[in-house]
Amino acid sequence: MAIILASTSPIRRRLLENAGVPFIAKKPTVDEQELKRNARGLARETLPLHLASAKALSISKLLRDDLVIGADQVLSFSGKAFDKPASSEEAKLHLAELRGKSHTLISAVCCARGDEILWHYSNRAELTMRYFSDRFLEDYIATAGADISTSVGAYKLEGQGIQLFERVDGDYFTVLGLPLLPLLEFLRSTGEIGS
Repeated sequence: MAIILASTSPIRRRLLENAGVPFIAKKPTVDEQELKRNARGLARETLPLHLASAKALSISKLLRDDLVIGADQVLSFSGKAFDKPASSEEAKLHLAELRGKSHTLISAVCCARGDEILWHYSNRAELTMRYFSDRFLEDYIATAGADISTSVGAYKLEGQGIQLFERVDGDYFTVLGLPLLPLLEFLRSTGEIGS
C-alpha cells in the first residue's frame, strides 16, 4: 500500500516532502472546470471539499488499496470565487481588485481508499492585502512570471507574494492549500506514517 497525492501542485508536493511523508504524486482524472460548473449550488465553504473529494476518488477507484490524498482551495471575495488566473493580464486584474481589501481562502483535504472518503478536513484563513502602487503591481507580475497562474489569488505567500499583504489571520498551511497538521495527525492515527 502506498500514499498517493492526487495533485499536480508543486507546493503541496513540497509540503509533504518536507514533512517526510513518503508518497507518489498522480494527476487526478477529473475536469475541474466541469466539477465547478456542476457544483454551482454548493456553498463556497463546501466547494473545496467537493473538489478535493472528487480528485481523491478519481485515483482511489483505480488504486483501491492505496490511501489517496485530495486537496483543493477556493478564494472567496465579495460574494464570488476566484479561479487561477489564465494569464498575467487576468492576474493583474485579480490583484488590483483584491488590493487594499480582505479576502478568504478556504482549503480542504481528504483521504480516500477505494470508493470511500475516510477522512476530511476544511479550514479558512482571512488575508488582507496592503494598498500597493500600480508600479509595484507591474513589477510583481513581471517578477512572478508564469508562476503567477498556478494559485487562485495570483500570489504565493511562501515567496515574493508575501509583500502584497499587511495581515494574515489563519493557519499558514491552509493559506498554501494543504491543511498539513490535521492531515499528518490523521496519517499517524491510521499508521500510514510513524507516531
